[in-house]
Amino acid sequence: MGQAAKVLQLFKTLHRTRQQVFKNDGRALEAARLKINEEFKNNKSETSPKKIEELMKMGSDVEMLLRTSVIQGIHTDHNTLKLIPRKNLLLNNVPYCDTPTQKQ
Repeated sequence: MGQAAKVLQLFKTLHRTRQQVFKNDGRALEAARLKINEEFKNNKSETSPKKIEELMKMGSDVEMLLRTSVIQGIHTDHNTLKLIPRKNLLLNNVPYCDTPTQKQ
């Protein structure tokens, strides 16, 4: 896959992630859309393969951060925020054990 195709793939992936992470939040969806488009537009004339790789790494890191770390919250009243985690963010809680099991 050529570098241009990889850039386009990252662009599409960022927008899909944006739609999942900010689902039902029009303001956040629009702000993220504008930011993604702005960053790609600002760098569209970049020709250095090394710089493009750096930008691609940054874009991939941002996508992963959005996908794995952002949780939506809704103000339910003046002092209350209801968190709405996506299913893929919920992990099994494994209790910590001070005494490791011994191998037989």
